[in-house]
Amino acid sequence: MSTAAAAAAPNDQPDLEKASAEERVRWAVDTFGERLVLTTSFGIQSAVMLHLVTRIAPEIPVVFIDTGYLFPETYRFAQELTERLKLNLKTYNPTISAARMEALHGKLWEAEADTAQEELYKLTVKREPMDRAVRELRAEAWLAGLRREQASTREALPVVQKQNKITKIHPIVDWSNQTIYRYLKQYDLPYHPLFDQGYVSVGDWHSTKKLEPGMTEEDTRGGAAKRECGLHEPSGRGDFSI
Repeated sequence: MSTAAAAAAPNDQPDLEKASAEERVRWAVDTFGERLVLTTSFGIQSAVMLHLVTRIAPEIPVVFIDTGYLFPETYRFAQELTERLKLNLKTYNPTISAARMEALHGKLWEAEADTAQEELYKLTVKREPMDRAVRELRAEAWLAGLRREQASTREALPVVQKQNKITKIHPIVDWSNQTIYRYLKQYDLPYHPLFDQGYVSVGDWHSTKKLEPGMTEEDTRGGAAKRECGLHEPSGRGDFSI
Protein backbone atom coordinates (compact mmCIF):
# COMPACT_ATOMS: atom_id res chain seq x y z
CA MET A 1 0.00 0.00 0.00
CA SER A 2 1.26 3.47 -0.81
CA THR A 3 1.86 6.10 1.85
CA ALA A 4 -0.96 8.23 0.50
CA ALA A 5 -3.42 5.33 0.58
CA ALA A 6 -2.48 4.36 4.12
CA ALA A 7 -2.85 7.93 5.32
CA ALA A 8 -6.23 8.28 3.65
CA ALA A 9 -7.71 5.06 5.06
CA PRO A 10 -5.69 4.01 8.13
CA ASN A 11 -8.43 1.80 9.55
CA ASP A 12 -8.52 -0.45 6.48
CA GLN A 13 -5.85 -2.64 8.07
CA PRO A 14 -7.79 -5.49 9.73
CA ASP A 15 -4.79 -7.78 10.08
CA LEU A 16 -2.95 -5.28 12.28
CA GLU A 17 -5.32 -5.93 15.18
CA LYS A 18 -4.15 -9.55 15.22
CA ALA A 19 -0.51 -8.76 14.43
CA SER A 20 2.31 -8.69 16.97
CA ALA A 21 3.80 -5.41 18.13
CA GLU A 22 6.89 -6.09 16.03
CA GLU A 23 4.78 -6.76 12.94
CA ARG A 24 2.88 -3.51 13.48
CA VAL A 25 6.14 -1.57 13.68
CA ARG A 26 7.49 -3.25 10.55
CA TRP A 27 4.27 -2.43 8.70
CA ALA A 28 4.63 1.22 9.70
CA VAL A 29 8.29 1.32 8.65
CA ASP A 30 7.56 -0.38 5.32
CA THR A 31 4.56 1.85 4.62
CA PHE A 32 5.88 5.26 5.63
CA GLY A 33 9.67 4.92 5.50
CA GLU A 34 11.45 8.20 6.24
CA ARG A 35 8.11 9.94 6.88
CA LEU A 36 7.65 7.99 10.13
CA VAL A 37 8.52 9.33 13.60
CA LEU A 38 8.38 7.94 17.12
CA THR A 39 7.39 10.03 20.12
CA THR A 40 8.47 9.52 23.70
CA SER A 41 7.78 11.23 27.02
CA PHE A 42 10.55 9.27 28.76
CA GLY A 43 7.87 8.11 31.17
CA ILE A 44 7.75 5.11 33.47
CA GLN A 45 7.75 2.42 30.76
CA SER A 46 9.12 4.39 27.80
CA ALA A 47 12.11 2.10 27.42
CA VAL A 48 9.79 -0.56 25.96
CA MET A 49 8.67 1.41 22.90
CA LEU A 50 12.09 2.96 22.39
CA HIS A 51 13.77 -0.44 22.41
CA LEU A 52 11.05 -2.19 20.38
CA VAL A 53 11.03 0.39 17.59
CA THR A 54 14.75 1.14 17.34
CA ARG A 55 15.56 -2.57 17.06
CA ILE A 56 13.67 -2.43 13.76
CA ALA A 57 14.37 1.17 12.70
CA PRO A 58 17.57 2.36 14.46
CA GLU A 59 17.64 5.77 12.76
CA ILE A 60 14.00 6.73 13.25
CA PRO A 61 13.59 10.30 14.55
CA VAL A 62 12.53 10.15 18.20
CA VAL A 63 10.50 13.25 19.07
CA PHE A 64 10.65 14.42 22.68
CA ILE A 65 8.38 17.31 23.66
CA ASP A 66 10.10 19.04 26.58
CA THR A 67 7.38 21.12 28.23
CA GLY A 68 9.76 22.77 30.69
CA TYR A 69 7.81 21.21 33.57
CA LEU A 70 9.36 17.75 33.70
CA PHE A 71 10.86 16.09 36.77
CA PRO A 72 14.68 16.29 37.10
CA GLU A 73 14.65 12.49 37.11
CA THR A 74 12.98 12.51 33.70
CA TYR A 75 15.81 14.50 32.14
CA ARG A 76 18.38 12.12 33.61
CA PHE A 77 16.37 9.10 32.44
CA ALA A 78 16.18 10.62 28.96
CA GLN A 79 19.94 11.04 28.88
CA GLU A 80 20.48 7.45 30.04
CA LEU A 81 18.18 5.93 27.41
CA THR A 82 19.43 8.19 24.62
CA GLU A 83 22.99 7.02 25.20
CA ARG A 84 22.15 3.37 25.83
CA LEU A 85 19.84 2.94 22.82
CA LYS A 86 21.72 5.41 20.59
CA LEU A 87 18.52 7.32 19.89
CA ASN A 88 18.18 9.78 17.04
CA LEU A 89 16.61 12.21 19.51
CA LYS A 90 14.85 15.36 18.33
CA THR A 91 13.90 17.58 21.27
CA TYR A 92 11.24 20.25 20.80
CA ASN A 93 10.49 22.97 23.33
CA PRO A 94 7.68 25.54 23.54
CA THR A 95 8.51 28.86 21.87
CA ILE A 96 8.05 30.53 25.27
CA SER A 97 9.80 29.52 28.49
CA ALA A 98 7.82 28.31 31.49
CA ALA A 99 8.91 31.36 33.51
CA ARG A 100 7.84 33.83 30.84
CA MET A 101 4.55 32.06 30.24
CA GLU A 102 3.70 32.19 33.95
CA ALA A 103 4.69 35.85 34.18
CA LEU A 104 2.40 36.77 31.28
CA HIS A 105 -0.49 34.36 31.75
CA GLY A 106 -0.21 32.95 35.26
CA LYS A 107 0.00 29.26 36.11
CA LEU A 108 -2.07 27.97 33.22
CA TRP A 109 -1.56 24.41 34.37
CA GLU A 110 -3.78 25.17 37.37
CA ALA A 111 -6.74 25.97 35.10
CA GLU A 112 -9.96 23.99 35.25
CA ALA A 113 -10.54 21.36 32.58
CA ASP A 114 -12.13 22.49 29.32
CA THR A 115 -11.42 26.18 29.83
CA ALA A 116 -9.65 28.65 27.57
CA GLN A 117 -6.72 28.75 29.98
CA GLU A 118 -6.27 25.00 29.91
CA GLU A 119 -6.54 25.01 26.12
CA LEU A 120 -3.86 27.69 25.88
CA TYR A 121 -1.56 25.63 28.09
CA LYS A 122 -1.97 22.49 25.99
CA LEU A 123 -1.51 24.42 22.76
CA THR A 124 1.62 26.21 24.00
CA VAL A 125 3.56 23.39 25.65
CA LYS A 126 2.36 20.34 23.71
CA ARG A 127 0.58 20.86 20.41
CA GLU A 128 2.60 23.67 18.89
CA PRO A 129 5.96 21.94 19.51
CA MET A 130 4.55 18.70 18.06
CA ASP A 131 3.18 20.55 15.04
CA ARG A 132 6.62 22.04 14.50
CA ALA A 133 8.27 18.63 14.80
CA VAL A 134 5.91 17.10 12.25
CA ARG A 135 6.49 19.93 9.78
CA GLU A 136 10.27 20.03 10.17
CA LEU A 137 10.65 16.24 9.98
CA ARG A 138 8.08 16.03 7.15
CA ALA A 139 6.30 13.27 9.03
CA GLU A 140 3.20 11.55 7.71
CA ALA A 141 2.91 8.95 10.46
CA TRP A 142 3.63 8.71 14.16
CA LEU A 143 4.38 5.70 16.37
CA ALA A 144 3.07 6.18 19.92
CA GLY A 145 3.14 3.97 23.01
CA LEU A 146 -0.47 4.41 24.14
CA ARG A 147 -2.21 1.35 25.63
CA ARG A 148 -5.88 0.58 26.17
CA GLU A 149 -5.26 -0.49 29.75
CA GLN A 150 -3.91 2.92 30.77
CA ALA A 151 -7.13 4.93 30.88
CA SER A 152 -10.85 4.93 30.13
CA THR A 153 -10.16 7.44 27.35
CA ARG A 154 -8.04 4.79 25.59
CA GLU A 155 -10.18 1.66 26.00
CA ALA A 156 -11.38 1.69 22.37
CA LEU A 157 -8.13 2.90 20.83
CA PRO A 158 -7.42 1.22 17.46
CA VAL A 159 -4.02 0.02 16.32
CA VAL A 160 -4.06 2.62 13.54
CA GLN A 161 -6.02 5.86 13.48
CA LYS A 162 -6.08 9.22 11.74
CA GLN A 163 -5.56 12.16 14.12
CA ASN A 164 -6.10 15.43 12.34
CA LYS A 165 -3.73 15.16 9.35
CA ILE A 166 -1.35 12.47 10.55
CA THR A 167 -1.63 8.69 10.83
CA LYS A 168 -0.95 7.27 14.29
CA ILE A 169 0.16 3.71 14.95
CA HIS A 170 -0.05 2.15 18.43
CA PRO A 171 2.07 -1.04 18.34
CA ILE A 172 1.58 -2.00 22.00
CA VAL A 173 -2.01 -0.80 22.35
CA ASP A 174 -3.21 -4.22 23.57
CA TRP A 175 -0.30 -4.93 25.94
CA SER A 176 -0.99 -5.39 29.64
CA ASN A 177 1.20 -4.18 32.48
CA GLN A 178 2.38 -7.77 32.83
CA THR A 179 3.47 -7.86 29.18
CA ILE A 180 5.35 -4.60 29.67
CA TYR A 181 7.08 -6.00 32.74
CA ARG A 182 8.10 -9.18 30.91
CA TYR A 183 9.57 -7.18 28.04
CA LEU A 184 11.57 -4.97 30.39
CA LYS A 185 12.93 -8.02 32.19
CA GLN A 186 13.72 -9.90 28.96
CA TYR A 187 15.87 -7.08 27.63
CA ASP A 188 17.15 -5.79 30.98
CA LEU A 189 15.59 -2.37 30.43
CA PRO A 190 15.03 0.19 33.20
CA TYR A 191 11.88 1.77 34.53
CA HIS A 192 11.81 5.52 35.13
CA PRO A 193 13.59 6.12 38.49
CA LEU A 194 10.41 7.56 40.07
CA PHE A 195 8.73 4.16 39.77
CA ASP A 196 10.52 3.08 42.94
CA GLN A 197 9.00 6.07 44.75
CA GLY A 198 5.43 5.03 44.00
CA TYR A 199 4.79 6.67 40.62
CA VAL A 200 3.15 4.50 37.96
CA SER A 201 2.83 7.22 35.32
CA VAL A 202 4.99 10.32 34.95
CA GLY A 203 4.39 13.54 33.03
CA ASP A 204 4.75 17.16 34.12
CA TRP A 205 5.58 17.48 37.81
CA HIS A 206 2.53 19.65 38.52
CA SER A 207 0.02 17.10 37.21
CA THR A 208 1.58 13.83 38.35
CA LYS A 209 0.78 12.08 41.64
CA LYS A 210 2.00 8.95 43.36
CA LEU A 211 -0.32 5.97 43.32
CA GLU A 212 -2.20 5.87 46.61
CA PRO A 213 -4.66 3.28 47.94
CA GLY A 214 -7.95 3.47 46.08
CA MET A 215 -6.45 5.27 43.05
CA THR A 216 -6.17 4.00 39.50
CA GLU A 217 -3.27 4.75 37.17
CA GLU A 218 -5.58 7.22 35.44
CA ASP A 219 -6.08 9.13 38.70
CA THR A 220 -2.35 9.76 39.09
CA ARG A 221 -2.28 12.06 36.06
CA GLY A 222 -4.69 14.76 37.18
CA GLY A 223 -7.78 12.53 37.02
CA ALA A 224 -9.77 11.33 34.03
CA ALA A 225 -10.66 14.84 32.89
CA LYS A 226 -7.01 15.70 32.29
CA ARG A 227 -5.54 12.32 31.39
CA GLU A 228 -5.03 13.37 27.76
CA CYS A 229 -2.48 16.16 27.63
CA GLY A 230 -3.47 17.46 24.21
CA LEU A 231 -1.17 15.45 21.98
CA HIS A 232 -3.54 12.51 21.90
CA GLU A 233 -6.86 14.32 21.60
CA PRO A 234 -8.33 13.89 18.09
CA SER A 235 -10.16 17.20 18.41
CA GLY A 236 -7.05 19.08 19.47
CA ARG A 237 -6.22 22.35 17.74
CA GLY A 238 -2.78 21.20 16.65
CA ASP A 239 -2.61 20.42 12.93
CA PHE A 240 0.01 17.64 13.14
CA SER A 241 0.54 18.16 9.44
CA ILE A 242 3.34 18.80 6.97
